[in-house]
Amino acid sequence: MTSHRFDLDAIGAGLPVAATRAELERAATTGAAVVTAPPGTGKTTFVPPLVANLVAARGGGTTLLTQPRRVAVRAAASRIASLDGGAVGDIVGFTVRGERKVGPGTRIEALTPGVLLRRLIADPGLDGVGAVILDEVHERSVEGDLLLGMVAEVRALRDDLLVVAMSATLDAERIAEILGEGSSPAPVVDVPSPLHPLRVDYRPFDGARLTERGVSRDYLAHLAATAAKEQAAAAAHDPDACDALVFVPGAREVDEVVRLLRTETAREAACTDGEHRRVEVPILSERQRVEVLPLHGRIPAREQDRAVRGRAPGDPPRIVVSTSLAESSLTVPGVRLVIDSGLAREVRRDRARDMTGLVTVSASRASAEQRAGRAARQGPGRAVRVYSETDFARMPAAAAPEIASADLVDTALLLAAWGTPGGEGLALPTPPPPQAMARAQAVLHTLGLTDAAGRVTSDGAEVARMPVGVREARALLEGVRELRDPTSVSEVVAAVSDDHREPGADLPRLLRELRSGRAPGAERWRREARRLARLVPPPTASDPEAEGPGLADASGAVLALARPEWIARRTGEGSRSYLFASGTRAALPERSGLIGVEWLSVREVQRADGRAADGTGAVIRLAAPLPEEDALRFGDALTTHERVARIVDGRVRVREERRLGAIPLASAPASPTRDDTGPALAAHLRETGLAALDWREEAIRLRARLALLRRELGDPWPAVDDDALLDGLERWLGPDLDRMRPDASLGGIDVAAALARLLPWPEATRLLELAPERLAVPSGSHIRIDYPRPGDDDALPVVAVKLQEAFGLADTPRLVDGRVPVLFHLLSPARRPLAVTADLSSFWNGPYREVRKEMRGRYPKHPWPENPWTAQATARTTRASRAAGTESK
Repeated sequence: MTSHRFDLDAIGAGLPVAATRAELERAATTGAAVVTAPPGTGKTTFVPPLVANLVAARGGGTTLLTQPRRVAVRAAASRIASLDGGAVGDIVGFTVRGERKVGPGTRIEALTPGVLLRRLIADPGLDGVGAVILDEVHERSVEGDLLLGMVAEVRALRDDLLVVAMSATLDAERIAEILGEGSSPAPVVDVPSPLHPLRVDYRPFDGARLTERGVSRDYLAHLAATAAKEQAAAAAHDPDACDALVFVPGAREVDEVVRLLRTETAREAACTDGEHRRVEVPILSERQRVEVLPLHGRIPAREQDRAVRGRAPGDPPRIVVSTSLAESSLTVPGVRLVIDSGLAREVRRDRARDMTGLVTVSASRASAEQRAGRAARQGPGRAVRVYSETDFARMPAAAAPEIASADLVDTALLLAAWGTPGGEGLALPTPPPPQAMARAQAVLHTLGLTDAAGRVTSDGAEVARMPVGVREARALLEGVRELRDPTSVSEVVAAVSDDHREPGADLPRLLRELRSGRAPGAERWRREARRLARLVPPPTASDPEAEGPGLADASGAVLALARPEWIARRTGEGSRSYLFASGTRAALPERSGLIGVEWLSVREVQRADGRAADGTGAVIRLAAPLPEEDALRFGDALTTHERVARIVDGRVRVREERRLGAIPLASAPASPTRDDTGPALAAHLRETGLAALDWREEAIRLRARLALLRRELGDPWPAVDDDALLDGLERWLGPDLDRMRPDASLGGIDVAAALARLLPWPEATRLLELAPERLAVPSGSHIRIDYPRPGDDDALPVVAVKLQEAFGLADTPRLVDGRVPVLFHLLSPARRPLAVTADLSSFWNGPYREVRKEMRGRYPKHPWPENPWTAQATARTTRASRAAGTESK
C-alpha cells in the first residue's frame, strides 16, 4: 500500500471543518467518532483525507466513504481527488452500481450504502479496510440504518477499524451509543458553521400543489415562472452570484420544470377545473445567457456531473432543477438562490394491499431548512418558498425513518445473510416493525431464499451478494435457469427495475419500444441489461428443446419469478379488474392493450379511486400476460388444497377447493366427515355470534359470575365477553364441537359445562365463596343473586327480596372478598320495588319511615313495624307468622 499522505492544509483551506482538525484526530483515536456538521462546512471533503492519514499512520488500509446517492459518490471522489492533485481512480476512487474506478494505490474509495452492504455480506471482516465513514446518516434510509448496525458489529470484532458517522442533522447521542463500546458512547465532534445571511421569502401558489395524479401542472408552471423571475432579479443585482437551485419532488417534475424554463414562448396550461389559461413563462433566451440543467438519478452520469460542477469564469448563470439529492448529500457550487416547492417523495406502504411505493407529500420542516441553507453556504443567499408560511408551519418536523414504511424484503434477506434474522440482536437506530418484518421473511421463504428456520439457502446467499434488489436478483437467477435465455431475462429485469413507463401498463409493448430505441431512456436500459446479464452464469446445458420462450412470454414469467404473490386473474368476462394471489384487487388502465388477458404477472400497482380503478381502489401500472400453465407453475409455492366446511341451512356442507393464494382454481362438493364438523361450527359461531348457542339460565348466571370476578380480580379469572369467548373458542367449546356429528345441532351443547372449562385452578375452589349463586337473608330464605352482564363495568350484583325478609340486616353484604356491595331491590308483598339501596343501614334509619307510612294501609296483612331493627324477619303475613309461632310453642 502506498505511503501517500494527503495535504490537509491545502485540502482544508477555507473549510470551517478544518478548524476542528485536532478535535477530530483526538476523537478518532478512540476507534469511533460522530461528526455533526451543518451543510457548507466541508466535512465530506476534509474528514475522509484526515481519516485516511490516520489509517496510514496505524498501518494502512483503505478508507471507505459512503454517500447515499451515486451522483454524490462521484462528486465526493472527484472533489477530493482534484484537491489532492490527482485523477479519480488513482489515490481516490469510487464504486457505484455498474461503475468502478479504483486502482492498486487507492486510499479513499467512495461508494453507495448498497455496494458496501453487499461487500460486507461477501467479506464480513472487511479485509484490507482501515476505516469506514458513513456520511449523511440523518437521511435514515434503510440501507444507511443497516450499515450503521453492521459496521458497529465489525468494529466490535476489529480493534483496528476506525468508524466515523457524519451528518448535517443527527441524533448524535443514539448514533454515539451504537458505535461506542459497552456503556461508553463514541465521542461527538460538533463542527460550527459560519452563518452567512439568509433571507427567506414566500411566494404561495393560488391553487392546489397536489392533485390525485401528483403535482399539479399549473403549480409546476408557477414554479418555473417564479424561478425565472427570481433568477433574473438576482442577476440584475449581482451577475456573479445568481445561480439558482430549484427543488422539486421527483425526476418527472425536474424534466417538466426544465422543459418549461427552456420554453421560449407562452403556453396554454390546463387548470385543475378543466379550463385552460395562458401561463406566461419568462423567456430564457441566448441573450440572457442562462443555462438550465436537470439533476436527478435517471440522467446520464456526465449530465449529473455537469450539474454539480461549479461554473467557470465567463460561463452563463445557471438554474439547476433537482430532486432532494441536492438537499444534503452533495453541494452545487455557486448557488445563492434556492427555489423550494416544499414537496418530497417518500416511501409509503399500503399494508392492506401489500403495496409499497413512492408518493408525493409535503417535505418536513427540517428538509425545508436544509434546502434553504444551500443558498447561504458560500455567502449571503436567498430562499424563495413557493408555498405559504401556513404550509410551512403544517409540515412535519422531520421525515420518518424509511424502515418504518418500506418493503422490508431486501432488508430481511441482508439481515438473514448477516446472521441476524429479523434484525434480532443487531443495534439499529429504529428496529423494523415486527409485522412488516414477519411478512418479508414469509416472502423470502416463498421465494426459496430462506429455509423454515429463516436461514439463507444457497440461492439466498447468492442473491444477497448480487448488486440488485432481491426480487430482481431472484428473477435473474431463476429466470436464466427456467427460460435459458439470459438476454431476454436481463432485458425484462432492466426494464422493470428502472422507472420506465407505458401508459397502458403493457410491459411487452414497453420492451418493444425500448428495443427499437423509441422509448425514453432506451440507451440507459441497454447498458443496464448488459450489466445484469453479467451477474448470472449462463445456462450450462445446451438442449435445444429446453430453449426459453420468446420475449413476450419471458416478460410474464420473469415478473412471476420476481413476485409470485402478484400473479393475477381476471375477475370476470369483459372486466378490467384482477384478483391477485396476495388477495388484493386492481384494474388495468381503460385503454390498456392487456384488456381481455385472463392471467397477468404484475410488477407495479398504484392506489387510485373512481372510474380508473374500476371500484378496486388501485390501478395496475405495469404487467405482462402469463399463460395459465405458467401461472400455476411459478405460483406453485402459493397453491393450496383444502376442504372448506361451512354451515348452510343448519347443516355442515363441505367443498374441496384449490387456490393459487387467494385466486380460486377449482371447487367441488364433498361429503362431510366428523373432522369437518368442529371447524365448520366454530367458523359459524365466529360469523354469527354466540347467540347461535342455547344459553340456558345456568350458563348465563355462570358467565355473569365469572365476568364480575374478571372485572374485580383480573387474572387468572378468564375474560368472558363475546370477543374473548370467540377468540378462545377452541379452548372452552372445542371438545364439544369435536364430538358433534355432521347432522347435529349447536342447541345440544351444555354451555354451562363448557364455560366451566375456563375456571382457573386452584382459584376455582373459591368460586362459591367469592361469587355465590344465592344470598342468605334474615328470614332464612336464600335469594338468587343477579350478577351484571359481561361488559357492564359499573353495575352491582342485585338481590331482589321482600322488604320484610331483610328486617334486622344492618350491614350490606359484600362479595368478592368484600370488594363489591350487593344492591338490594326491596320489594312490596306484590313484589314491586319499594326501594333500591346498597346501604341498608341508611335505608332503615331514614327512607323506611316513608315506605311504612305509605304501605301499611295498602298491605295491612303484612308486618310494618316501627322499629325494623328488632322486628322478626319473615316471608309470611302477620297472621301466618303468629300461627307459625303458636305451633312452634
